[in-house]
Amino acid sequence: MNTPTKYLQQRRILIGITGGIAAYKICELIRRLKEQGAEVKTILTAGGKEFITPLTIRALSGETDVEDAMSHITLARWAEVLLVAPASANFIAKFTHGLADDLLTTTCLATTAPILIAPAMNQQMWQNHATQQNMALLKQRAVTILGPNSGEQACGETGPGRMLEPHDLLQALDTHFAPRLLHNKHVLITAGPTQEAIDPVRYLSNHSSGKMGYALASAALKLGAKVTLISGPTQLSLPATHNLEIVHVKNAAQMLNAVMQHIKAAQPKVDFFVGCAAVADYTPAEARPQKIKKNTATFTLELTRTADILQAVAQLPASLRPFTIGFAAETENLLQNAQQKLHAKCLDMVIANAVDNGKVFGQEENQAWIIRKDLPPVELPIMRKEVLAVRILEDLSCEL
Repeated sequence: MNTPTKYLQQRRILIGITGGIAAYKICELIRRLKEQGAEVKTILTAGGKEFITPLTIRALSGETDVEDAMSHITLARWAEVLLVAPASANFIAKFTHGLADDLLTTTCLATTAPILIAPAMNQQMWQNHATQQNMALLKQRAVTILGPNSGEQACGETGPGRMLEPHDLLQALDTHFAPRLLHNKHVLITAGPTQEAIDPVRYLSNHSSGKMGYALASAALKLGAKVTLISGPTQLSLPATHNLEIVHVKNAAQMLNAVMQHIKAAQPKVDFFVGCAAVADYTPAEARPQKIKKNTATFTLELTRTADILQAVAQLPASLRPFTIGFAAETENLLQNAQQKLHAKCLDMVIANAVDNGKVFGQEENQAWIIRKDLPPVELPIMRKEVLAVRILEDLSCEL
């Protein structure tokens, strides 16, 4: 999977590789970092060399430096960030207690750069009281802990202790360098479709996958925001973090209630509301309590209008009303219809995209226009939704 990034160009990243089977994954991480324009140097410990060779690492990173007595100082000063991945239980114990018996541990003590570690070990070693005490101390010292994941391990056991995958580490590094444009801001986002029940087994819905809304939530977190994501039914997920709350709903009424409850309860107020969900315009007037049988040639379903969530938010009193952004998915007259939506619903911004001929829904890429009152529309080229989300929120940060 090609994971989009934005903030790694010309960044100086030092990677410490300790002993563990997960060391082989770092080859992929180095390759991707180089593709993103980052400068990469590595420290391969004696244990790490049991799993991958220095020649492999040098070929991928392009390193030419030769280690000497002062390497720990030169590397410590060069690095903008130091990532240790995989970080073995042995390294974590040494690092926690200030041991400095090899190039990696001496560099850790010598650097003033932020240190990130990605633990990798047997699940019982990870859950051992000594390891957990070490991790607690490192967190107190502002060391960033990445993972671990839970799952099947090389030893045949299952549990916590798997190192994060290369694309997760790449995103963590990208997030580390991202400007905190939305720091201390609260962003509320809706995502995905809604499902309006017809009977216990059938519902009305649409083709929305939720990918754009989830990409916006991820981008907002990257830019330093507190994020509330109210999601209709999707197959998507986001890594747990203290700045993220996900609320799962099914239908339009539930989504409206969740949005209003969170806006009214937020202290301080929600700063930005992004209505990215594809909310049903109509819902069955009455959901049948039993499954409807196919016993007639035709079937008539009475529908009623659902509440307009975007308009409801935009009409809140100033003390509650966030800056309100809507999405306009159109099959014709894209700009005209999007501008009409902007004015009719009293929105602050509309992101417009064409969805004819299978575009956008369920796809990895999107092309959009940013539309505001009294300003000419801004066309954004086709790009991956994760990158588009960052671009939209960077534009949004100008409203602060």
